[in-house]
Amino acid sequence: MRVRRAPGPAPGPGPGPGSGLGRACSSPLVLPGAAAAAPTSPRGWAEVLAAAAGALQAGGLVAVPTDTVYGVACLAQDSRAVRSIYGLKGRNGRKPLAICLGDVEHIYRYCHVNVPDELLRDLLPGPVTLVLKRSEELNKDLNPFTSLVGVRIPNHPFIRELARACSGPLALTSANISSQASTLTVSEFRDLWPQLSLVIDGGPVGDVQSPECRLGSTVVDLSVSGKYTIIRPGCALQSTVEILRQKYGLVPESS
Repeated sequence: MRVRRAPGPAPGPGPGPGSGLGRACSSPLVLPGAAAAAPTSPRGWAEVLAAAAGALQAGGLVAVPTDTVYGVACLAQDSRAVRSIYGLKGRNGRKPLAICLGDVEHIYRYCHVNVPDELLRDLLPGPVTLVLKRSEELNKDLNPFTSLVGVRIPNHPFIRELARACSGPLALTSANISSQASTLTVSEFRDLWPQLSLVIDGGPVGDVQSPECRLGSTVVDLSVSGKYTIIRPGCALQSTVEILRQKYGLVPESS
């Protein structure tokens, strides 16, 4: 994963997406090192991490690589930033955003968990979104129309470190306009750059020629004890269902 600092980003167009820093991103920040999992410059990695965390804490939107597709993140507890993500996506305000955390143990602060801790750790970190009952700690302006929330812990070192560096969870959505294809490289969502505070370029996160690589995470509702519901098949359906059914004895809610 490589990261370049945007050379002299232009002033933002006023209040709206990307205005948390008063600047818009004109080119991506590229993480040092040939691969995201093995940065060759710890100092460079730390500087990029600090820049991204600073942008989020200032209310900005940051594009980040994940273990599935590129995403856009903001602080989930920042109501204005959450509204900015919806504006960026052109998204129906009743379509929920997931939260992203750095470690499994943080889930218990923001969700009411009714499955074994071992189950969480069998699926996370990984390309799975677990839908659980939200706790009172979570920002009431985030998905106020539902008592549930999707939780992501991507198997990607940068976004996990970024989540750890921020106070509270990240709100996370795919880096594309709603109803358009998910993106695997930063160039594929270039039209969104001016509305973002930073774009973190981790290189391609999948085979751009493969439709399967654009499926995103498998979304599974675990809010009902002993049962599961697949909300989106995603890229890890078979392995997820095998773990839920064979190891933990959960059954489909419709059964």
